[in-house]
Amino acid sequence: MAEVNSALKRAGTGPDPAPFGRFRDVRQSFARPGQAPLHAIEAVSFDLERGKLVSLLGPSGCGKTTLLKIVAGLMRATAGVVQIEGVDVTEPQPEFGVVFQTANLMPWRSVLRNVLLPIEIRRDTGGAARAAALELLSLVGLAGFEHARPAELSGGMQQRVALCRALVHKPRLLLMDEPFGSLDELTRMEMQDLLLDIRARTGATVLFVTHSISEAVYLSDRVVVFSRRPATIADMIDVPLPYPRTPELRYCATFTEIGHRAGRALGVSR
Repeated sequence: MAEVNSALKRAGTGPDPAPFGRFRDVRQSFARPGQAPLHAIEAVSFDLERGKLVSLLGPSGCGKTTLLKIVAGLMRATAGVVQIEGVDVTEPQPEFGVVFQTANLMPWRSVLRNVLLPIEIRRDTGGAARAAALELLSLVGLAGFEHARPAELSGGMQQRVALCRALVHKPRLLLMDEPFGSLDELTRMEMQDLLLDIRARTGATVLFVTHSISEAVYLSDRVVVFSRRPATIADMIDVPLPYPRTPELRYCATFTEIGHRAGRALGVSR
């Protein structure tokens, strides 16, 4: 049987046991002149399955964003294994998409040209890229705003543009750092549903940072709960809620139970 499995793997027809994302004993410390090093992350390990949305949930300053930057290749880990599709991540990856808490749009560029920026960087300016950008803008409800400037848009609309920009080159991995944290509650809920809709259509693999328990439970296939700094994993919670998810799920018993479990891991409930 071992020989058969080995042959299947070589032929590419057998199941691949390696996870899409593999993080093992990731540690991060920062040197401080005249002081002891600041230990931000302490031995964090988990897997990210292809096509799944995993949230990193924890209090502010616990190391969530630091880990996201490490996975994005924007920062090197002090120690540990950080791999996507079996390859070590040691530098920024053009095949990844990143969305930050602020939209960071270029004010002098139109909505469409902001979305097309990753394509221009990759020097792929064909008609297919423009068509893909227009399709994404339509999907997020911004058809007709292609030539508007960022200053003409609300905060929620700007984040929709930022999401389109992150998706236009069809990234292997979408990394999101509290992208809805600065929005009002109603807009935030709308953006959560929009993200789930886009994920269902594109099959994107997502690593999502948040400090909102309800947001993590509503969006995720799995919630990785971080302790306070230095970050360790306080709990890892699989979310069995069905898809498509609807606002009514927020009031079901399972949603509440998962929220309570996450709260206990964070030390905010008993």
